[in-house]
Amino acid sequence: MIGNPDKELQNLSSTAGVMKFEQPLTERMRTFLRIELLHKQARFHSEATTEISARAAVSNLLEILTILNRGDIRTDVMQELDRQSELLASFSRQPGVDPTRLEVFINELRILQEGLVDCGPKLITPLKECDFLNNIKHRSSIPGGTCMFDLPDYSYWLRLPYEERSKELVGWLSIIRPICDAVEQVLWLIRETNQPTKELAIHGMHQHNIERRTSPSLVRVLLPMGGGIYPQISAGKHRFTIHFVKWQGTKERPIQVNKDITFLLALC
Repeated sequence: MIGNPDKELQNLSSTAGVMKFEQPLTERMRTFLRIELLHKQARFHSEATTEISARAAVSNLLEILTILNRGDIRTDVMQELDRQSELLASFSRQPGVDPTRLEVFINELRILQEGLVDCGPKLITPLKECDFLNNIKHRSSIPGGTCMFDLPDYSYWLRLPYEERSKELVGWLSIIRPICDAVEQVLWLIRETNQPTKELAIHGMHQHNIERRTSPSLVRVLLPMGGGIYPQISAGKHRFTIHFVKWQGTKERPIQVNKDITFLLALC
């Protein structure tokens, strides 16, 4: 075991000293997690004043657009909002549930749904038809392809005053914000409404059969920080396996842990 596992795992899901690892079980969840990551990065870099941060924000924006162009993500998000709304409504019949707080969550989902409806299915069309962004996207497929000599107009834009550049960047991000905000809210609910349980990985391995009636879309593994181990999760349609490995640094491959590991597991 790692130190005193019972003490370390106590209230683990609500403490700051926690490592959380997630493995999506569906293509929809993979897409949502990617959008969440890219949107967080884009927002972070858009608030910085440097040219490098502006480059990073534009890069994140273009990656989100690539994802949104691959399918009807808007419909997927709206379907998930409907599912979460129905799930929250079912909680009202359970004892000990705060109806006021529950209604707040349901209203938030309703507002997000209305926002997506108002945007319509062509909400990203202004970004798709922007020649400036399309030129950057085209050159981004080439390593270092957005250098000054490749895209002098992009280089000039990056050197505009921060206020002017930021205004345009925020405007681009506002176009995709209805989808991104809805995705982040859905993921927050999925994570928060599924409490983790204490599990034991015998000799560093844990295998879990997925019950058909549950149909989880996300596996979450929670571990204390500083243990020197992390999970490698492989998942199929009916089961998933967690192998805990020991971190060996960047120059060596991780090795399989050969002792029992106590951890928290949530199926969302």
